[in-house]
Amino acid sequence: MDLQLKGKRALVTGGSRGIGRAIAETLAEEGCALALCARGAETLDKVAAGLRERGARVHAEPVDVTDPEALAGFVDRSAQELGGLDVVVSNVSAGASKGPDQWQKSLDGDLIPLVRLIEAAVPHLEAQGGGAIVSIGTTNAFDTVRPASPNAYSAIKAAVLHHAAAQARALAPRGIRVNTVSPGPIEFPGGDWEKIREGRREVYDEVLGKIPVGRYGRPDDVAAAVAFLASPRSGFTNGVNFVVDGGIVTRVQF
Repeated sequence: MDLQLKGKRALVTGGSRGIGRAIAETLAEEGCALALCARGAETLDKVAAGLRERGARVHAEPVDVTDPEALAGFVDRSAQELGGLDVVVSNVSAGASKGPDQWQKSLDGDLIPLVRLIEAAVPHLEAQGGGAIVSIGTTNAFDTVRPASPNAYSAIKAAVLHHAAAQARALAPRGIRVNTVSPGPIEFPGGDWEKIREGRREVYDEVLGKIPVGRYGRPDDVAAAVAFLASPRSGFTNGVNFVVDGGIVTRVQF
């Protein structure tokens, strides 16, 4: 299927590793020009250089998305460099953490960047006649079985789902669709599940045994879902939570 993404301009936050990098690579393969940001300049530069070698047009900047002014500036500069924006992907996350500051970290690292990114991107998307926003969530946001205990990461990611759905309804009349992709267990070099495999093999094997398809997910599994939702081919899809989990979540999705 031709996703009709060739020539589109896509911005991806957290685009230097794992799921974000796979999203960037997939969108580049589909013909998108890219704007990427991440905190680490060295890794980001390597990813950007690799994409350029494959023929992609790439604007890349090291950005801390918890800084609202830095994030807004990146969005504006990206639109200027690429000649506009058609697709925006919010991929950053503070990750799961423990301790008394976990709530503030999750709020600052997961929810607020999505809020500010949408605010900054909407004028640019609207100027092109519309576009697509995709936020990256997690199955932990709606599955209370797998987390070991109540935690900020899961609760704040539930807020991400709600905000994305609310924005989907609000922005649709302006030609902008908003959807969420919620991954289940995704394994990649340097990621949490690789660390669990190396340090807590019994947990890794236990979770693997609960995934009906018999394997952990890969970043490109998530990237494929993002590319579809970002594309004109899914032009009638708005406000959905697209679960990419190998079937580990047992609830029925009505």
